[in-house]
Amino acid sequence: MNFKQIFTSSLGKKFTMGLTGLFLISFLVIHCTINSMIFFNDGGEMFRYYAHFMSHNYIVRVLEIGLFAGLIAHIIQGLMLWQQNSAARPVKYAVNAASTNSKWYSRSMGLLGTLLLFFLILHVSKFFVNTKIALYGNGGENDAEYNLYVEMKEYFQQLWAVIAYLLGVVSLFWHLLHGFPSAFQTLGLNHKKYTPIIRFAGTAFSIIVCILFALMPIAFYTDWLQ
Repeated sequence: MNFKQIFTSSLGKKFTMGLTGLFLISFLVIHCTINSMIFFNDGGEMFRYYAHFMSHNYIVRVLEIGLFAGLIAHIIQGLMLWQQNSAARPVKYAVNAASTNSKWYSRSMGLLGTLLLFFLILHVSKFFVNTKIALYGNGGENDAEYNLYVEMKEYFQQLWAVIAYLLGVVSLFWHLLHGFPSAFQTLGLNHKKYTPIIRFAGTAFSIIVCILFALMPIAFYTDWLQ
């Protein structure tokens, strides 16, 4: 498979999806760990310390470029595969036995991915962009005063924001539940001895990560956190 086929062939698209998917999963581990610092309930001190370190670390800044490149590639290839699979079956079968062969969420990755994309746009526009404006805008003079913890706390006092975030987390859960084991399978990292372990790890990962993400807006909205 040459470089062009990686982005144009069906197998190449799936390979790209699997590779970028695993990369994004590794990012979720870091992102979820830092977000979980809010549960120390220390007024956001621990969270701000690690968030400040991540935003000011030059290695992390370089990795952010790779993160967004991987995210864009994952989205584009996902939409192309969805369109390709839809075009392959323009007419529904007279008897649809898809439910007996696959889970509903594995057949709905395009829809779930689209919902997740809207959630990411909302999340990035509200938190990531403001952090970068404070860091780079006006020569960085607002960086020391910027408090992401306070902004998160104020934002999640709005019920609509909490609901929107929770809907995004639900989409993320179903996306991960299918995507985690599929990424290993696509990359050929599956074996009858290890596949059950991978599936168990994927399910556990999906549950733990999404519960932690979901608890964040709930904790702010209910004033559980200081």
